[in-house]
Amino acid sequence: MPIISNANHDFSNLSVSDDSSLDRIFTEIPETETIKGVYYKRAQFIRRPEDLVSIDHGLLAVINVGGNRYTFPWSTLEQFPLTRLGRLCGCRSPEEIANVCDDYDEARKEFFFDRSPSAFRVILNFLAAGKLRLLREIKMYTRIEEVHEQERREEERRQRNAMQRVPVEETRYRKLMNWLRDMVENPQSGLPGKIFACMSVIMVAVTVVSLCIGTMPDLREEEDRGECSTKCYNMFIIETVCVAWFSLEFMLRFIQAQSKLDFLRGPLNIIDAMAILPYYVSLVVSEKEPGSEHDKPGGKGYLDKLGLVLRILRALRILYVMRLARHSLGLQTLGLTVRRSTREFGLLLLFLCVAVTLFSPLVHLAESELTGTHDFSSIPASYWWAIISMTTVGYGDMVPRSIPGQVVALSSILSGILIMAFPATSIFHMFSRSYQELKMEHKRLFKEECEAAAAAAAAAASGELLEATGDPGRRGVGEGETSAPTGLHLEKDGLHSLESLALLGKGNNNHALPPAAF
Repeated sequence: MPIISNANHDFSNLSVSDDSSLDRIFTEIPETETIKGVYYKRAQFIRRPEDLVSIDHGLLAVINVGGNRYTFPWSTLEQFPLTRLGRLCGCRSPEEIANVCDDYDEARKEFFFDRSPSAFRVILNFLAAGKLRLLREIKMYTRIEEVHEQERREEERRQRNAMQRVPVEETRYRKLMNWLRDMVENPQSGLPGKIFACMSVIMVAVTVVSLCIGTMPDLREEEDRGECSTKCYNMFIIETVCVAWFSLEFMLRFIQAQSKLDFLRGPLNIIDAMAILPYYVSLVVSEKEPGSEHDKPGGKGYLDKLGLVLRILRALRILYVMRLARHSLGLQTLGLTVRRSTREFGLLLLFLCVAVTLFSPLVHLAESELTGTHDFSSIPASYWWAIISMTTVGYGDMVPRSIPGQVVALSSILSGILIMAFPATSIFHMFSRSYQELKMEHKRLFKEECEAAAAAAAAAASGELLEATGDPGRRGVGEGETSAPTGLHLEKDGLHSLESLALLGKGNNNHALPPAAF
């Protein structure tokens, strides 16, 4: 049954978890389930009558991949001589076969590969269409032999265990920095981290409320007259407390940062500095000083202008809202989506600019030149109407009255709907993907923290036991010796279970296909 085809298949909708996606390529997938699986060395001695099917091995090759049996014409495999499947055609001895596949069943003339059957669908597509397309679920290792990959995994596992192991001798400064880093950067690290995060959110909320109250008419009048009532003084105290907290938080984050330069370059840290500095600048520079009556020609006094600038800087306290991104997964997803979708936003802006440039002269011509309406006095004045109409906001401050103007308005609204819809789909999918990635990253970090906590608890229990026994030679206790208490066995078993769980959670159980796999 030949499966080679010259058609240019579309692989964009294929998935290793959905067999129906392959029906468009194979009318009948040459696959049958067998009993041979993970324990293939033992399973080769097990026979079932239904497994002994009559196959012309001179024409067909029987390939067993992880328990699923496939039959291919030898002529098909000969077309790919550089692959492991293709090299089977030239094998003449059991030693040569053993160098190519994992096992060979001589009774059934069956070649076995200890690989994932789902991942083999990628190779199946390659044999069918002549193109190798790795799906999103398959992890690719480029130019890494299997033996080296296994060594790399073992080395990563040893390094991960070494990082999770609590040092015996740790300086007081390092302990303090680690505790400080967990408190200010990781709210899930413990009670101090949760309290610190809650205080930050509360201070942000208080700052926003005080900023809104500070714009009330009575407080603005007192500020303009240079007076300060009890209410104004209380607002100043609240602002001082909030800024003091934010300053303390900024300093703590700066102290615990491993790279001070990278910390100062961080976007959120720059926003923090922009929100904190105006308060201290307003304390240093007084808005009312002698000589304020000397006005510059054609404008207000210099210090009045300086006071306006300071009020604008103090209004930058609203930037504290961006600090919520440190504790909100939704805001982090929004920022990541904006950063990844810059191309889509650029296309949206380009489409909008082209359409505005097109419809603004048309509505100006239809309303101002033909009917004499003064609302659309110029083309730049019509830009505002075009943007509001294309975004389907429609304030109603500028309305076309003539029939040609209404036709232009209808065209701009319909084109605006289409223009906004084109990039919106891509941005939405990017948001969903970013949200899933961040959620998985948070789960991974939480799992690592649990592993570290379990390792620390096991190390502490082992240290207490050694101190209690007073025998340093009993360091093997807990590894199967009869003198070990039962509780320590539980600690060790729990630690090994968490370690196995970490390997499963980090994807080490997934069957990966190196390029030289087949």
